[in-house]
Amino acid sequence: MIVLNSLISSFLFLLVNCYIIDPGPTVIATKGEVWPKPYSQQNSSKYYGFRPVLFQFTLTTDNNCNFLQDAFSRYHKIVMTEALRGKKSFSFYKHLHYKKQTLNDDLFLGYLDNLNVTLKGDCKDDEYPSSTMNEEYELKVDETGANLVSPTIWGVLRGLETFSQLVYLADDTVSLRINLTEIEDKPRFPHRGLHLDTSRHFMPVDTLLVMLDAMSYNKMNVFHWHITDDQSFPYVSLKFPELSEKGAYASTLVYSPADVKEIIEYARLRGIRVLPEFDTPGHTRSWGEGKRDILTECYPRPNKTGKLGPIDPTKNSTYEFLKEFFDEVGDVFPDQYIHLGGDEVGFECWQSNPDIIAFMKANNMSDDFVGLESYYIQKLIDIVDELNSDSIVWEEVFVNGVVLPQKTIVHVWKDVWQVTVAEVVDSGRQALLSTCWYLDHLGSYVDWHDFYACEPYSATADEEKQKLILGGEACMWAEEVNEYNVVPRVWPRASAAAEKLWSRKDVNDVTDAAKRLEEHTCRMNRRGVAAQPPNYSGYCL
Repeated sequence: MIVLNSLISSFLFLLVNCYIIDPGPTVIATKGEVWPKPYSQQNSSKYYGFRPVLFQFTLTTDNNCNFLQDAFSRYHKIVMTEALRGKKSFSFYKHLHYKKQTLNDDLFLGYLDNLNVTLKGDCKDDEYPSSTMNEEYELKVDETGANLVSPTIWGVLRGLETFSQLVYLADDTVSLRINLTEIEDKPRFPHRGLHLDTSRHFMPVDTLLVMLDAMSYNKMNVFHWHITDDQSFPYVSLKFPELSEKGAYASTLVYSPADVKEIIEYARLRGIRVLPEFDTPGHTRSWGEGKRDILTECYPRPNKTGKLGPIDPTKNSTYEFLKEFFDEVGDVFPDQYIHLGGDEVGFECWQSNPDIIAFMKANNMSDDFVGLESYYIQKLIDIVDELNSDSIVWEEVFVNGVVLPQKTIVHVWKDVWQVTVAEVVDSGRQALLSTCWYLDHLGSYVDWHDFYACEPYSATADEEKQKLILGGEACMWAEEVNEYNVVPRVWPRASAAAEKLWSRKDVNDVTDAAKRLEEHTCRMNRRGVAAQPPNYSGYCL
């Protein structure tokens, strides 16, 4: 009876208290904190007033550097938006004046109206970001002023983003401030990507540009464009226009050469590589609408079904087509790498086709369809290599024992990823990780905590082999997202992956991260990114 009474009391306590909610946000946002967290940062409580109308960026080197002038213009607009915070009806003139209590504050150092930017290296206005680009920078806001120094234009871009995040709205909800700060920063991993599928649902160019903006706000540097799949072929090929003419959902739901050029340039100006993926031999059904002869005819035995399966790896004409197609891809996309896919290849259609069975017998493959897949992938990689591009493949290619060049990168996405990553780096090859950061797998409302807990180096304790882990990508497959819901599904959840890939290994306090992510999400909202709330109840000013 005592036990029963105790259980009843506990139940009543929970019943009553579960409806008692304290007022206020679930998580109180930070002010002027940076996402992702810098490598090293020292702050002071002393601060400058910040007047967006009067503020300017100054390049201290002789080279005019149009690339950076474009960045200055972009970030000037960003800091100008901060002037519209709080009482949005106030004119800009109001923001040039601070309340008397601020002017008399011993911590107030006056106004910061300039950031001096020093580029130590060369400025090449037509340079593209690469897998080896240097993104380190130093940023100091001290009693002599503000200075940003980097050896590269890419480091300057990352420093400008950090500087813009240091500006915050004071408690008076009118004036803007920036605290004295010393930052030395660099990324932990060179590959920090976002993968987006534009085949299952077409994503308009404007949506992709918003994604690129958001990536730059999170210091991500690889846009992995999964441009085609079974469902549609939206890429307009100049050599093979029939692929999109017959394989796209509609004639208007395509990416023209001008669209692709715009996306690549927009990404370049933000220090983001565009990594194209044309996944084969599976996930190619849409290719068959325009090039039926490259796919495999399926048989239930003895007759054809009319169905088409993966690319037919037994025809010389298949490889002639692939050589022409990927030659064009290499010309259109400037990145050194092409993602060749290679995942989820179903063998049923190959197994049913008598011509493929005959080819395998003639080449002593017996019934080894993994061997047939390997035969195809090896020939494809050779084609891409001859075209002076390097390749990335999904993990199945490696796991199935395809003989890969040492320079081919293996992209891991399945469960027990630690085992697979360890096997990849043990073979001396480089690895990318995505298992932890599948954005289309919707969990609890705050599932970014799970993304934040992922540690790529947990795959191996060998520091030399850890160097072969290049980083990773957050992946959004598009079965359940389109242009209307993809942005809030991705952000700020992908921000968790962005910080894990940029910041030091010991940056793992989820409570601290929640406060900074609350601020960062509002910051993205103000910049036009419809990021969803990260921490239940809250608000943005």
